[in-house]
Amino acid sequence: MADPRVTALYRYPVKGLSPEHLARVSLDAGGTMPWDRAFAIENGTADFDPDNPEYFPKTKFLMLAKNERLATLETSFEDDTGTLTILRREKSGKTKQVAKGDITSRIGRQLIEHFLTSYMEDDLRGPPRMVTVPQGHGAGFSFSDVPMKVLSLINLESVRDLERVTGEPVDPLRFRGNVYVDGLPAWSELEWENRAFSIGGLKVKGILRTQRCAATNVNPQTAERDMNLPQALRIGYGHMDMGIYCEVLEAGELATGDVLTPPA
Repeated sequence: MADPRVTALYRYPVKGLSPEHLARVSLDAGGTMPWDRAFAIENGTADFDPDNPEYFPKTKFLMLAKNERLATLETSFEDDTGTLTILRREKSGKTKQVAKGDITSRIGRQLIEHFLTSYMEDDLRGPPRMVTVPQGHGAGFSFSDVPMKVLSLINLESVRDLERVTGEPVDPLRFRGNVYVDGLPAWSELEWENRAFSIGGLKVKGILRTQRCAATNVNPQTAERDMNLPQALRIGYGHMDMGIYCEVLEAGELATGDVLTPPA
């Protein structure tokens, strides 16, 4: 069997919105993908304090687990300018720009909030509020589903084995991972908690298996809830885990094609 390798890297600048493919990234020790989950959208509350940031559960924010309409939006974020561009995907497959703003600025975030007030009206518990913590590259605040700053790793062979249980294709992007790898035995990554390993020149440690929720039921292409993957995992394997959260131990580079060396 060939050496396991990274097949794709992704970040999610705004929690709940679409992924961005990356070819290569630099990571800081204890950090996340640059700008990964650096922004989130509070749903009807104003509890998050950028000057004293703290972890809140994902239920406070707009998210795919409850708000599948988000999956009809395609977004892109420019690191240099802070500009977020939002396209709406029509049933025909065509896209149309519906909002744009520098979300590192209050005015720019208000532009996005104005769009979401109308577009997500049926899902809102009050005015949407886009929040962030001023940050640069690397180890800034992340609105992850867990309190730690992490990379989310997905083993594609585990996804293929899940397809055997579901009897139909499973898009790996349903799992919203940062690092997708191929060439590993199915489910071997679930044994890497508290174990160090390397991906290319990057040193990381598995810290927590990733338990899956209703967000994975949303088809990222159609925005329809067309599967029940937590149930399929529970029935097929006795758990609801897919992938593992990892801590970056030392600063380094990560790129598509890098070889993963599993824990000894």
